[in-house]
Amino acid sequence: MAAADIIDVADLAAIAEITVDADLGALNTFGLPARAARLARLRSVAALAALIASPGWAQWPRLVLGGGSNLILGGELPGIVLKVELGGRRLVREDDGAWIVEAGAGENWHGFVRWTLAQGWPGLENLSLIPGTVGAAPIQNIGAYGLELAERFDALDAVDLASGEARTFELADCAFGYRDSVFKRAPGRWLVTAVRFRLPKAWRPVTRYADVARELEARGLAAPSALDVSDAVIAIRRRKLPDPAELGNAGSFFKNPVVEAVHCAHLLAAHPDLPHYPQADGREKLAAGWLIEQAGWKGRDLGPVGCFERQALVLVNRGGATGADVARIAHAIGADVEARFGVRLEPEPVFV
Repeated sequence: MAAADIIDVADLAAIAEITVDADLGALNTFGLPARAARLARLRSVAALAALIASPGWAQWPRLVLGGGSNLILGGELPGIVLKVELGGRRLVREDDGAWIVEAGAGENWHGFVRWTLAQGWPGLENLSLIPGTVGAAPIQNIGAYGLELAERFDALDAVDLASGEARTFELADCAFGYRDSVFKRAPGRWLVTAVRFRLPKAWRPVTRYADVARELEARGLAAPSALDVSDAVIAIRRRKLPDPAELGNAGSFFKNPVVEAVHCAHLLAAHPDLPHYPQADGREKLAAGWLIEQAGWKGRDLGPVGCFERQALVLVNRGGATGADVARIAHAIGADVEARFGVRLEPEPVFV
């Protein structure tokens, strides 16, 4: 039986807002052409439960879509795309040490960060202006300017898309790593419905990244508030990164590679200015943007996709790009970096 015949569209429409042969071009920040056989906009957990209970659900290929900022889409997607639009923001509780704050998975991430700061609950300011939704943030374990989401995480609620089981994940259950989690390692299994964060009352600004420290110094802020740090991060990101609404992109495209200390020492002997950051396990994290720039790719295009002129870590859509075009330049950049430095780059976005 063909996928299109398994679930009746009229029945689906009673459960959630369904679009047939849906255009996904405006739903991915790279602006790549793609279509979905079915697109379901999920605005309640009850709608998701009803979909999972539908006849033939198990046979449908499915893709969970948040803000579309960490996906490289291409071609025709069979089955059903689940667009997560679960809203809501609230203070769950507080104790002597922290505020526990929850947001629905479909909430805009940056909007949620700024809302917490407006309430006087600091802790997420270094993650300001990262594109995407709250539900996608723990899947990638987003991080920027000296802070990772895992450091402010309390718990999340998710639904197993195979069984319909609802489960709460505590910090240890998520197996967070560098741009990694248990959810990322099991793509398509879990749909995050809500995330809770532990925001510390004994707050201290995280300003160890040079860019942040310089921006705060330029503003004359020796003792910055959380809002000051957020404003500084926003200013830095706007200077360095293109706005997806103006120039399609998926943010930082490559992970910063982590190498053995002996490999880093060998590279430093030839390139003393190589940025590197010691890791807890004795290895060293390298700056992918620096490696890409040294390999000659900053500001260079390959067809309709280019390496952004102000930040080599970002690939941009110059107009009319496809998923295949993105894959082509990503492979070329990776090959040049590996040939020159013996370091393999790994893309952050998921190719679908």
